[in-house]
Amino acid sequence: MRDEFYMQLALDKAWEYQGLTYPNPAVGAVVTLDGKILAIEAHQRAGTSHAEILALLSAYETLSNTSIAFDPNDAKKSHTFLLSLPKDFFSQCIIYVTLEPCSHEGKTPSCASLLQVLALRKVVIGIRDPIEGHNGGIQKLKNASVGILREACQALIEPFLIWQKKAFVLFKLAQTTNGRIGGGYLSCEASLRHVHQLREVCDILLIGGNTVREDRPTLDCRFTKAQAPNVKIYAKEDDFDRDIPLFGIENRDVEIINTLNFLDSPSFVLVEGGEGMLKALKEKISWMLIYQTPKLSTNNLTYNTTMNLKFLHQDKKDVDLMIWSRQIGY
Repeated sequence: MRDEFYMQLALDKAWEYQGLTYPNPAVGAVVTLDGKILAIEAHQRAGTSHAEILALLSAYETLSNTSIAFDPNDAKKSHTFLLSLPKDFFSQCIIYVTLEPCSHEGKTPSCASLLQVLALRKVVIGIRDPIEGHNGGIQKLKNASVGILREACQALIEPFLIWQKKAFVLFKLAQTTNGRIGGGYLSCEASLRHVHQLREVCDILLIGGNTVREDRPTLDCRFTKAQAPNVKIYAKEDDFDRDIPLFGIENRDVEIINTLNFLDSPSFVLVEGGEGMLKALKEKISWMLIYQTPKLSTNNLTYNTTMNLKFLHQDKKDVDLMIWSRQIGY
């Protein structure tokens, strides 16, 4: 059961960055020594250090009681530094990682090759990498085992597998505890910041025409100070006021569409909308992300539809409950 405990810690950490690593998968890692946890880390953004590297750097700082003098998310510097350590530095350590360490060289060096050189006592892996050309890391690691919390690790990378073939459609909604959605901002600032992080990395922000007409939104990334996402407005008629903030942001494309065929292409599509969009997309939604605020409201607006959901993971954003879920049985 000890392996399951450490792997669950890695999973929980990875979920903190779910979607934010696009187009990479969410991955978590834990490093231990004689049962003591040295580090719990996760991949944070595509093109930066992978979970294993961040965990090893953190473990180094714990063991040496010193701080590294460079950005740990700089993958090449991190690999070079770890390779410069005495060969037996991590020899008694165990690393737990939710996904098979990468064997290929891309924007970042191979994690499997690094672990092969560092020769840890054991490498415990949740699942094999399902992408052809990315796998093969286990073959480099003679001391590796695979299959710990397999189903949970598989669920973690489901978005990654979907956006290889078509759009991963994430429907975001915010509601009160009694299921009301109207009356202005419902979510706390931490939830709003998280939404803006998702907007920052998605390919398209999809919204419905009624949302534009009634709410007159901006839909930017001001909480993260990043470029606002490109927007597609799903509507039967193009009768929108071009003076609202949505249309006034530089370097953003806003397109009015009356078909959802673009969802057939590999991408990450974030959806923000009301009941109409939820019903229109019902069979195309991959996952739902629910921010539930601890309030009761008398507002009449709600999602007046029937859906069966499977909760995949839950966390908190300050006072809000955040639930990742998948639709089942439609």
